[in-house]
Amino acid sequence: MTKMLLLALGLTFAGTAAHAQAAKPAKATAKPAGPQIEFSEVKYDFGTIKQGDVVDHVFKFKNTGTQPLVISNIGVSCGCTTPSWTKEPVQPGKTGTISAKFNSAGKMGMQTKVLTIDSNSAGGSTTVSLVGEVKEAATASTK
Repeated sequence: MTKMLLLALGLTFAGTAAHAQAAKPAKATAKPAGPQIEFSEVKYDFGTIKQGDVVDHVFKFKNTGTQPLVISNIGVSCGCTTPSWTKEPVQPGKTGTISAKFNSAGKMGMQTKVLTIDSNSAGGSTTVSLVGEVKEAATASTK
């Protein structure tokens, strides 16, 4: 009789535990409140270029938030890098671009050029970068 009672009690606990696990609702992935900027890439490696070459790259981003995203300014780490970007508000679910031009005139060696994006994104400011090596015009081999 004791064995029957223990078996019944064990089955009751097991059934309750299984039911409790099955009854938990799945957590839904909520979109962040407000605008949210998300880049497909945050670092572009331009390889090896010769001094004087100009690198032009477009960073693509998406507003994964719930309100329009507005980029107010882009700061650069060097005057040799010029940014341009989507000026109109980027609606939720839509994409925009940031173009970065790096002029390697007067530069040598490894280069890292950082662009700091100021926007109304819930995450605040974010950065993207161009990296690569600049060699003398006579010795460089392009990528």
